[in-house]
Amino acid sequence: MTKPGLATPVEMNEKTMTINCDIAIIGGGPVGASLALALRDSGLKVCVLEARPANAASNDARALALSYGSRLLLERIGIWKTLQDVSAIRAIHISQRQSFGRALLHATELNVPELGYVLPYPTLQDALGSALLHSHVTAIYSANVCRLEGEAGCATIEYLQDGAEHTLRAQLAVVADGGKLLAQQYPPEVRDYGQSALITHITCSAPQTGTAYERFTAQGPVALLPFQNGYELVWTAPHQFAQEMLTWDDAKFQGELQRHFGDRVGDFLSVDKRTCFPLGLKRAPQLTPMPHTVLLGNAAQTMHPVAGQGFNMGLRDAWELAQEILDASPETLGTDAMLAAYRTQRRTDREAGIRFTDGLVRLFSNDLPLVSAARGAALSALDCLPFAKSFVAKRMMFGANG
Repeated sequence: MTKPGLATPVEMNEKTMTINCDIAIIGGGPVGASLALALRDSGLKVCVLEARPANAASNDARALALSYGSRLLLERIGIWKTLQDVSAIRAIHISQRQSFGRALLHATELNVPELGYVLPYPTLQDALGSALLHSHVTAIYSANVCRLEGEAGCATIEYLQDGAEHTLRAQLAVVADGGKLLAQQYPPEVRDYGQSALITHITCSAPQTGTAYERFTAQGPVALLPFQNGYELVWTAPHQFAQEMLTWDDAKFQGELQRHFGDRVGDFLSVDKRTCFPLGLKRAPQLTPMPHTVLLGNAAQTMHPVAGQGFNMGLRDAWELAQEILDASPETLGTDAMLAAYRTQRRTDREAGIRFTDGLVRLFSNDLPLVSAARGAALSALDCLPFAKSFVAKRMMFGANG
């Protein structure tokens, strides 16, 4: 059944176009697109504003680490079965360099088929984009949003498309573009960890099928995520050293990685193109900085990639916001009361996820002897205590609300 709302037919004149809709999503990346697809059969008029041109190929080289919980959400919006090139994570090996203690998490011990999955970012983006094209969602590409204002009854968005100015009014504006749009008006809390992440694909002589590795070092964590014929590598290091690693030839890079990580997967045989990006914690001051507006995914929080929580939390943001929207009566859509209910629903998971990743970085990115011994003891205890192992694994798969 169609819900009544703000949506009316598109109004146009010679120079501008004005659109009224129920939900406007600024940013058509995986989080914004997932929200749109979760609402596609709601009867609401949903518009997605995406800066990229239609059908533009993604140049994002990252691999995504999806939790099992994220798989369940992608199944609910009809995307999971369309994904190709997905590699399963059935075990996670956690250790620290030059110290005792390790923990091993197994899917079979937790009664789930897999703990998580690895796939290229463009694979998910393309699948979501294709689903949007075949839905009732209005996707507006090459739309560069230049202003967002929350007013008493709606949010007003101004954007440029092909040199023309357009206006969109919505009962709820969802900022899912990374947060740059509102950063000057509402500066986020930012913490620079002094680290960058170097990412690439590697092959090795003894890959352990389905096993991911998280190895903590004084420089920062090193993650090997099983993918196809090798691993997606995320090597965290101080900014200057990470930039230096980009200049190494392949032989030097493989040798240094061998010394840094060890021989759990045998010898490293090849390395692909390397890219690097800085790491930090960014947290918006609040999830609704202005009326009829809400922040989602990286616009609300950007976290260190340790334990692979960032995108998975963003997907949970999208799903739970969709449920609040679907449960809202037409007159309450986008109101302070509705958004306060969403903030309350997300607060525990959001704060717990931020504390978890921030705490891991702070606790493990040092080589203090007493701290190292305590970490080793904690990893050994985690490995021996089923209830502790289950608690950590469920947090990684489903978040604090799971």
